[in-house]
Amino acid sequence: MSGAPAAPAEVPWDDLVLVGIVARPHGHRGQVIVNPHTDFVEDRFAEGQQLECRSTDGRRRRVRITASRVQQGRPIVAFEDVASMNEAEALAGAELRVAMDDLVPLPPGQYYHHQLVGCDVETDAHQWLGRVMAIDGGIGQSRIVVGGGRRPYEIPLVSALCDVDIPARRITVRPPEGLLDL
Repeated sequence: MSGAPAAPAEVPWDDLVLVGIVARPHGHRGQVIVNPHTDFVEDRFAEGQQLECRSTDGRRRRVRITASRVQQGRPIVAFEDVASMNEAEALAGAELRVAMDDLVPLPPGQYYHHQLVGCDVETDAHQWLGRVMAIDGGIGQSRIVVGGGRRPYEIPLVSALCDVDIPARRITVRPPEGLLDL
């Protein structure tokens, strides 16, 4: 990917939000298939969008999408300055990230995964259960995966059970009888 501008050094990689991972090349003209890590696939991978890219060899650069379409839930994109299958192949496994300021604001009660991972989880009776390690499922059926406590838990992320306090990095759970025994 010669000629691509370097990513701004002032934004540490870990302060960026993962939105996709390049799976593999698609065709012979430099397009790639992306495994998305966002609920906003069509917007995030639209033509003209710029993403921070870090290849598996650790090289980091900014890439601009010049063409995009979604096929079976995964974006197929063309990046500026990537014109061949060999150049696209070099991107396999690369992470694609954006600055937090570039995220779409969510309605109340919805959260990005990076906001939840690492939050302490406790019951409404102040029993510490652990920390959020991951989020499983999609919109409407998400579960927080809690680890580091007495045992692992998977708890449905619904307002009837969970109070989320992002500034405090805490989720308080009102578990119905038997939920923590599963």
